[in-house]
Amino acid sequence: MLNNQQKKQLQGLLEQEQLELQKRFEEHGHYGLENSMNESVGELSGYDNHPADLGSELFERSKDLGLQDMDEHHMLDIQDALSRLESGDYGQCTVCHQEIPFERLEAVPWTKYCIEHQPEQHSSIRRPIEEQVLHSPEHTFLDQTDYNGFDGEDAWQAVEQYGTSNPPDFFRDGEDYNSLYVDNDEARGYVDLVEAVAITDITGHVTGFAEITHNDAYRKLELEESGYDDDLL
Repeated sequence: MLNNQQKKQLQGLLEQEQLELQKRFEEHGHYGLENSMNESVGELSGYDNHPADLGSELFERSKDLGLQDMDEHHMLDIQDALSRLESGDYGQCTVCHQEIPFERLEAVPWTKYCIEHQPEQHSSIRRPIEEQVLHSPEHTFLDQTDYNGFDGEDAWQAVEQYGTSNPPDFFRDGEDYNSLYVDNDEARGYVDLVEAVAITDITGHVTGFAEITHNDAYRKLELEESGYDDDLL
């Protein structure tokens, strides 16, 4: 348990760090972000004849954003530590609820984790709000399950067929620009080719005389009936 002298020492470290951050924000004008980039470079417009004309300035602005983001995150950690000092929760790991050694608190007084449960550092605290509901389609690929409906892989393929950053020669088996995506010939919505050519009503049943549509699946069936090798299909 931390004694009163140790708590006062750690509180002093936190308050000193807080004052230094506040002074840094005031002296640097939030790293120059209070003014627009055009004002910082003395230009009337940010649009030049060549995109590289403002490349250096854009890099410096990106760096300023990163520095401000880091300091804002650090300020929140300090304020949270001071609040925990007042409430009496300071010095305990929020994961295992064990006491954090004084030596670690002296080195990193704003920490709320022991060494074993220290999480990985995130690149930025300004994350897109879409990340709360959206996930990478790779996590919804259901190829190893019995599910045969429209999954994350199908969703990605539906978007991928309109083009990606992969060059055309990346797809060695592609016959035209409409097939430059993974598994472009995959059967969707059916298992056997016959299921893909029979026209049914909204309930999935054939009404009246059976109708056949001459689509890609129909042409594959014709090739099979002609005795062509499967490798040619």
